[in-house]
Amino acid sequence: MNIREILNQRVRQAMDAVGVPAECQAMVAPSKKAGFGDYQANGAMGAAKKMGTNPRQLATDIVAALDLGDMVSNLEIAGPGFINIHLNPLWLAEQLQVAAADTRLGVAADAAPQTVVIDYSSPNLAKEMHVGHLRSTIIGDAMVRLLGFLGHNVIRQNHVGDWGTQFGMLIAELEEQQQSGDIQLKDLEVFYQQAKKHFDADPAFADKAREYVVKLQGGDAKVLELWEQFRDISLSHADDIYQSLNVKLTRDDVAGESMYNDDLPVLVKDLEDKGLCVEDAGAKVAFLEELADKEGNPSPMIIQKAGGGYLYATTDLATMRYRVSTLKADRSMYFIDARQSLHMQQLFILSRKAGYCPEQVSLEHHAFGTMMGEDGKPFKTRSGGTVKLAELVDEAVERATALVSEKNPDLNAEQKAEIGRKVGIGAVKYADLSKTRTNDYIFSWESMLAFEGNTSPYLQYAFTRVKAIFRKAGLTPEQANGPIVLHESQENALALKLAQFEEALEQVAKEAYPHVLCTYLYDLAALYMRFYEACPILKEGVSEEDKQSRLALCRLVAITLSVGLDLLGIEVMEVM
Repeated sequence: MNIREILNQRVRQAMDAVGVPAECQAMVAPSKKAGFGDYQANGAMGAAKKMGTNPRQLATDIVAALDLGDMVSNLEIAGPGFINIHLNPLWLAEQLQVAAADTRLGVAADAAPQTVVIDYSSPNLAKEMHVGHLRSTIIGDAMVRLLGFLGHNVIRQNHVGDWGTQFGMLIAELEEQQQSGDIQLKDLEVFYQQAKKHFDADPAFADKAREYVVKLQGGDAKVLELWEQFRDISLSHADDIYQSLNVKLTRDDVAGESMYNDDLPVLVKDLEDKGLCVEDAGAKVAFLEELADKEGNPSPMIIQKAGGGYLYATTDLATMRYRVSTLKADRSMYFIDARQSLHMQQLFILSRKAGYCPEQVSLEHHAFGTMMGEDGKPFKTRSGGTVKLAELVDEAVERATALVSEKNPDLNAEQKAEIGRKVGIGAVKYADLSKTRTNDYIFSWESMLAFEGNTSPYLQYAFTRVKAIFRKAGLTPEQANGPIVLHESQENALALKLAQFEEALEQVAKEAYPHVLCTYLYDLAALYMRFYEACPILKEGVSEEDKQSRLALCRLVAITLSVGLDLLGIEVMEVM
C-alpha cells in the first residue's frame, strides 16, 4: 500500500486527460505542514510553465479530471497551483485493517524482483576488524534485510582481503611460530605487528616471505595449507563480530580476493586483446579518457604491476565479471567508503567497456562518511590507535547493561545481561544508520545510549510501552483485532504514518539511505506518544468501540516498530 505511488499514478492520469505533456511529473509528496492536506501534488506549476498556461487554472482542470474514489475526503487548490489532498479517514482505516490482517503489514513483494548482489564489510584478514569496518558492515546488512523483505533475490558478498603480498610475510611468521611452538595467532593485531617487525629486521625472513608469495600464487600445497590455517582463524574472528552485531554474514557469503586468482591472467589477456590495456613502464595500464583531468590526461588504472603482480583493480574486475556472468546480477551494490570513489568509477567504466557488465545491470557505489570522535577527528583510542571492533562492541554492551540496571534494578541478572546486549548493540548500529550515509558523524556514547530523541533505546522503549498496555489489559496483541475508527486528530495522524511504512521501505530500497527508515520509525514512535497522551485506551468512560480501535492501533505500532527495527538489524524486548 504505497499511497504516494497510487496518488502519483492517479494525478498523472488526470494530467494526461487535460493534455499535460508526458514528461511532466505529478510531483506528489507528503505535506510538510498541518492544514495543507495529507499529501500535495505540485506538478501543475512546472507543467503550466512548459505549456505556457496559468498554473492555478491548470491545477483546477487536473482536479476536475482526478478520480480518487473514496480515497479522498477533500481536494483543494492553494497558492499558484498546489493541490492539497486530504485522505478519507474511513478509507485510511480500511487500509490499516488490511495491514493488520497481513503478516507483512500490507507491504507487497516487488512485482519485478531482481537479483541484487551486495558487496559489504570486506575486512582485510591480515588484521582484526576495527571501527573502519563498522559502517560498511551494518549499512550493507540493513540493505540486505530490507531488499530481501521486499522480495528480491539478495546475494551477500563478503569480498575479504585474503590474498596478496602481505600474506607471504604472515605465512612465513606462522610457520616459524609453529616450529618454535609459540603460536600467537589468537590476537591478529599482535601477530601482524610481530610479522612486520620480523620482516623489516631480518633480510633472510623477508626473502623467505617473498618466496612464499610466489609459492602461494603458484598453488604450493604446503604454503596453501598454512594460508588456509591463517584464513580460517581470521574468518572465525570476523564470524564472532558478525554474530555479536546481529549481522547476517556467514562463511557461505565469503568470496575473497583469493577466489579469483586463477582468472587474473585470463582477464589481463582479455583486456589486452580488446585494446583496453597497454604496457606502460613495464606495467599494464588501462587509460580511461572518460575520467580525464583538466589538461585532458586520461585516468590511469593499473591492471598488472611491472613485476607481474596483480592489484585490487584486477581482482575487482574479475569479481565484476563473475557477479554478472555467474551470479546473474541485475543490480550490483557496493558499500565502500568515499575514499574509494575514483577506484569505483574506474572499475565501473572499464567493466562496461570490456563487456563484463552490460548497460542494463545497475552498478552502484554507495559511499559513506567517516565515524568521528567527539574531538571532530577520526575515531581513535585515547592513545591514538585504531579502535578494535570487538572492543567497541564489548564496551557498548557493558555501558548499556549498567544503564539498564540503573533504570530497572528489579530485573534479574540474566534479564539485565540480555537487555543490555540488545540495547548496546542496537544503540551503536542505530547511531550510524540514523545519520545520512554520505555524511561523517560524531560517535558519542552519551547521545547514542539516550532514552530520549532519535535513538535506538528510545524506539526499543516505545515498543516495550506498547506491549505493557496489552499486559495491563490482560490481552495478547493478537486479540486486538477490532475495527479501526479514527475520530481524533492524533488517531488520524498515527494512522497515516502507519500507512506510509511501505513508502519508507521503497525509498530506502531505491536510494540506499537507511536513515529514511530510521526517521520514519522515530516519527511513528513520537506520534504514538502523542496519541497515547491524548486518546485514553483503558480508562473508565472510554467506549468499547474506541478501546478496541485504539488497541488495534497499538498492535500495529508494535508490529511496525518490531519489523522496522529488525530490518535495521536491531532487536526489541518485552520489558526494559
